[in-house]
Amino acid sequence: MNIAQKTLNYVKSITAQTISAAGSGHTGSSIGASSIMLALFKDHYNFDISDTDFLNRDRFVLSAGHMAPLYYTMLSLFGFEVSLQDLKELRQFGSKTPGLPEQGVTDGVEATTGLLGQGIANAVGMAIAQNMMAERFNSVGFPIINNYTYCLAGDGCMQEGVAMEACSLAGSLNLKKLILLYDNNDVTVDGNLNLSNRENVAAKFKAMGWKVITVKKGNDYKACSNAIGKAKRANGPVLVIFKTTIGIGTEKEGTSAIHRSPLTSEQIKVFNEKLGVHEAFYVPNDVRDWCMASARRGRLSHETWNQELAVYSNSNPELYRQFLQFFDRKHFSVEKFEKNASKWDGLSGRDMNKLIFDEFADKLPQIVGGTADVSTGTKFAIENGGNFLAGNKRGRNIHFGVREHAMAAICNGIALYEDYIPVCGTYLAFSNFMLPAIRMAAMMKLSVIYVFTHDSLLVGKDGPTHQPVEQLGQLRSIIGLNVFRPCDARELLAAYHVANNRREPMAICLARQEMKVCENASYKDAINGGYIIKSAADADVVIYASGSEVALALEVAAELKGHKVSVVSMPCIELFEKQAPSYKAKVLQKNAKVRVAIEASNDNVWYRYLGDDGIFVGVNDYGKSGDGEIVYQKAGFNVKEIAKKILKSL
Repeated sequence: MNIAQKTLNYVKSITAQTISAAGSGHTGSSIGASSIMLALFKDHYNFDISDTDFLNRDRFVLSAGHMAPLYYTMLSLFGFEVSLQDLKELRQFGSKTPGLPEQGVTDGVEATTGLLGQGIANAVGMAIAQNMMAERFNSVGFPIINNYTYCLAGDGCMQEGVAMEACSLAGSLNLKKLILLYDNNDVTVDGNLNLSNRENVAAKFKAMGWKVITVKKGNDYKACSNAIGKAKRANGPVLVIFKTTIGIGTEKEGTSAIHRSPLTSEQIKVFNEKLGVHEAFYVPNDVRDWCMASARRGRLSHETWNQELAVYSNSNPELYRQFLQFFDRKHFSVEKFEKNASKWDGLSGRDMNKLIFDEFADKLPQIVGGTADVSTGTKFAIENGGNFLAGNKRGRNIHFGVREHAMAAICNGIALYEDYIPVCGTYLAFSNFMLPAIRMAAMMKLSVIYVFTHDSLLVGKDGPTHQPVEQLGQLRSIIGLNVFRPCDARELLAAYHVANNRREPMAICLARQEMKVCENASYKDAINGGYIIKSAADADVVIYASGSEVALALEVAAELKGHKVSVVSMPCIELFEKQAPSYKAKVLQKNAKVRVAIEASNDNVWYRYLGDDGIFVGVNDYGKSGDGEIVYQKAGFNVKEIAKKILKSL
């Protein structure tokens, strides 16, 4: 038996043992895709276990996250900080080997995956980042950015809409050095793939602009390695279809019964006998040495790259200066803009954002992104940034097309690649399409900025489909996402300050209509998430509001003559909740007789501050098509009606 086959047998055995020790996991594809993973790690994947953040390393994303046991086995064999003991602790609380790959938990894992299809879109984002950086900084004779992006997907991933959206865009952009490895075993959890999908995947991808390679012997190590090598020579995105047998070598191979079933101790014994493995969680020295040769190759590649970079810095001093500047994440100083914020008073939220974002993007070359085909409506694009296209990889504006879900997931991949700050936008009502990817950004603490315009019923004539009601509450429910709804330019400046100084995703929700002037709005106070914008000593009434409703709250306060009314602007509840208890108590003024919240949403978060007797002026039903101001008024957002409710409560 040659060393390649011996290693493959141990990969299968250790992976199966890992799942059985955990008592749960996906045995079938973890064993079935072992030849693909071994070929990748041994012969092609460029990594450095001594510096896993090496800039020019290859990126690998396991979109089929349920194959995590196989992934962990490979990481362990090839020298990453994953021990055999870690494998024994698969799926245990606090272990380095969670049930699905988690970025930041396991050494070598580039992205948190498990939601099928998301990883493919992440890989497309990484490839966009790589193509963009290579175009900016490579020079003749110095391809300092030339890494590949690999992604392993299964039949389930290939059915997800987000994956197909992303692959369609990747083909249109002719992304280079992007290789999608498709473990095609024709089996899903519920049975054979043909129960739900009979399409010609190869023809589909060719139609989308991909090169396609089919490997009939997908369980053969050498055939897999040859195919990946061929894919690396292509001049665009490549799909490699590996025809494999799920659970190969087990008594239930080729069936859905092995998809998510661990082998029993007796079945493990029989399986190991077929493989010629006689030990539990053991790696022979010759197998370890054979694998570690690839780790040594990766370290040598890194050292060579460092030497080439040194020569590059002398040969291309200006380009090298720009290269270093890209990784120097400057703190965007907005104080100098605050003193001129009054010139933006009266503009719409989206118009204010255009002016401020242009300044932000001009100072930070790391900012890239675009919209889901609504840049004219959101008024959001990078001024003079150029378009990122198949023929212009230097552009900073990405035309995602009408692909909201993929847009958000691709931005996650861009953020994961390196120090980019991806920004994407659409109308707030359409944020629903993006929620799974936004949640993943929050989980991974990625610096992604979402710009959502048309943030209330004032959208008007487009009707209830475009009038957001639930969306603010949905976004705020995502742990780790800062949702900023500014009342004016000063608060919007605060949002960008926070976005640049915190490694967390940010959703900025903006009004389409012109914003009324809010006296005493404060950039510095807005950074705290909430503050008193109109103060009244020993207030009888305190009104909390966000965005365009802050101006409305101030008008209501003026209407309540003879009463002491305080108004609180709450542009970002998440940031406010992180403040000291004493600060929050001062702002909330819970001793007031009546507490009121005004917001064009149905978000129940306001009851956290209102108590049982408070008044929430929100949206209780979907709106109507009509003039925005009329729709807004009919929903109860008018000064007289709100004042009456407060007086009655008093």
